[in-house]
Amino acid sequence: MKSTSRRNARLALVLALAAFTPAALIFSTGCGKKNATAVAAKRYQCPMHPEVIKDKPGDCPICGMKLVPIEEASPATNPKTTPAKTTPAKAAGGPRKILLYRSPMGTGETSPTPRKDSMGMDFVPVYSDETEAGATPPGPEGLATVTVDARKQSLLGLKTVIVTKAPLETSIRTVGRVAFDERRVHHVHTRYEAFVEHIEADFTGKYVKKGEVLAQVYSPELYATQQEYLLALKAVRSLATSGVTSAAQGGRDLLDAARQRLLLWEVTSSDIAALEKRGTPQRTVNLYSPASGYITARTAYHGMKVMPADTLFDIADLSYVWVLADVYEYELPRLFVGQTATMTLSYWPDRSWKGTISYIYPAVDEKTRTVKVRVGLENPKGELKPEMFADVTLHARSRTVLQVPDDAILESGTRNVVFVSEGEGTLVPREVAVGDHGAGVVEIRSGLKEGELVVRGANFLVDSESRLKAAISAMTSAAPAGKKDPPAPTSTPGAGNKR
Repeated sequence: MKSTSRRNARLALVLALAAFTPAALIFSTGCGKKNATAVAAKRYQCPMHPEVIKDKPGDCPICGMKLVPIEEASPATNPKTTPAKTTPAKAAGGPRKILLYRSPMGTGETSPTPRKDSMGMDFVPVYSDETEAGATPPGPEGLATVTVDARKQSLLGLKTVIVTKAPLETSIRTVGRVAFDERRVHHVHTRYEAFVEHIEADFTGKYVKKGEVLAQVYSPELYATQQEYLLALKAVRSLATSGVTSAAQGGRDLLDAARQRLLLWEVTSSDIAALEKRGTPQRTVNLYSPASGYITARTAYHGMKVMPADTLFDIADLSYVWVLADVYEYELPRLFVGQTATMTLSYWPDRSWKGTISYIYPAVDEKTRTVKVRVGLENPKGELKPEMFADVTLHARSRTVLQVPDDAILESGTRNVVFVSEGEGTLVPREVAVGDHGAGVVEIRSGLKEGELVVRGANFLVDSESRLKAAISAMTSAAPAGKKDPPAPTSTPGAGNKR
């Protein structure tokens, strides 16, 4: 009997150990954690409307697309953000808490119970863990911190760059046109009434050298002055041998007066010397070019009568030209006289001309809101022609500044925002103050520090997600004051049986 009872006791002990062994093995190997994770509820989201989030598969109430599961970061991969996103209900594997319901169309309508909004769309739930995920440190209004894992960053083409200090050359690229140097344009007139007898510069565009004959004219008044000069010269020569000093001096005075009159009428000294040698007046006199250049206008023709007010020829010297560039008024603080400029022609890409800003015009064009800037260029070969269209680059002084790529800045018109990467996929919005713009970069005056990482590429997607989370957080925090279902009407005593 004793042996039988001992065998029964041993058998009971073996059965008890066999009953508890699987559970012990499960907890010792950690499989329980995997099973707990496996049974955890998944969330589903519309790929076209990220604000539509449900706790079971289905269709989007807005566009009808299939909801896709949301991949959430585990504590091992993102320890920085997981504690803030994990709620007691999720940690225990329990149901998620619904705070309220909101309109999926973003009309701002909320309700404590499911219903339809003013557009006939079903309200979508807002969970407590979504509110906690949107709770971020103070930042730009309307934006919240977002988390994007490495795989999604790669799919979106999202990259990060380091904020650095580097030289910034704030060049201004604009357009301009080649123009005459107004100081080198000459107008040819006669200083007396005359008739055109012969034309040497007989077409517009002809190149003439300084001192070259342009035309020959006949002037009765000039012809008479030549005769007076010859008579005074003859008197001086005849009175030089006489003993009357006063008479000789009077003859020299008359000669000087006649000579001065010829010089004032632009008769050259060489022509006066030829007149003295010839001894007879010449019917026609020559008009000479006052400078080397091209004839840009001509009004003198054979046989016509000209007056001192008439312009016979316009001559422009193109050895030095102006380039008139248009610069917007907001760029004026970056300009100064003496600033280096480079000019190129689109149809002559292998050539460039360098000059300096010689003048900044004092008025703004009311239609284009631009200011004319004058750049002087040497043109010894005459390759630059007036009215040519040119590309102009105005080079400013280089400065070492804090800078980021210009595509890292989100400009809203009233503020500039960047997303700073704090590691583990966490992107924090931050408002910055910008300065000058360079070649693909922009100066940062405040809001960032050297060595920080900022996001570039797909910024609009990150901005959309940030605004969505901030909006959800704002709606949940304002839920008590939101739109609710109207209360049921109360009945008035004594009026219940009225029809």
